[in-house]
Amino acid sequence: MSRIGYSPVTIPSDVTVNVADGVVTVKGKLGELTQAFSDIDIKEEDGKIILERPSERKDVKSKHGLYRALIQNMIDGVSKGFTKELELVGVGYRASNQGQKLDLAVGYSHNIVLDLAPEVKVETISEKGKNPIVKLTSHDKQLVGQVAAKIRSFRKPEPYKGKGIKFVGEQLRRKAGKSA
Repeated sequence: MSRIGYSPVTIPSDVTVNVADGVVTVKGKLGELTQAFSDIDIKEEDGKIILERPSERKDVKSKHGLYRALIQNMIDGVSKGFTKELELVGVGYRASNQGQKLDLAVGYSHNIVLDLAPEVKVETISEKGKNPIVKLTSHDKQLVGQVAAKIRSFRKPEPYKGKGIKFVGEQLRRKAGKSA
């Protein structure tokens, strides 16, 4: 059984945390994040955040670990940030961006143009002889993961040739083709 909720969250020196009225607000050099909470007591003591649960009910126990992980991700996000990299594998697959507009050519009759949230910074890397890479950076872990999943859903990698949009470093389960 996990005991993640019991371990305190350390606050770096460049991050400020405010707990008031059922909302945790975290400010850092990369931005500001807020998270509402319920059923859990959150206290800030000498550079650490401590979460305590008032009862042993199942839903309260699950929220204990959840809110601790969310607060840890918020602190990591505003101090370091999160990055996801997607690789476009396929002949003629291209990616380009103008500001917050991402333009993908992934084998359809038309290009896919995606407007990204202002919190997510996008960068496309195209080198000759290598697959194009889309790099997403943000201080919000949930948002950058959601945008990356949305981009990947346009052309998921297929198991025979491996063509499609995949995360950098993702291992695909490959299948053998027809046996002659």
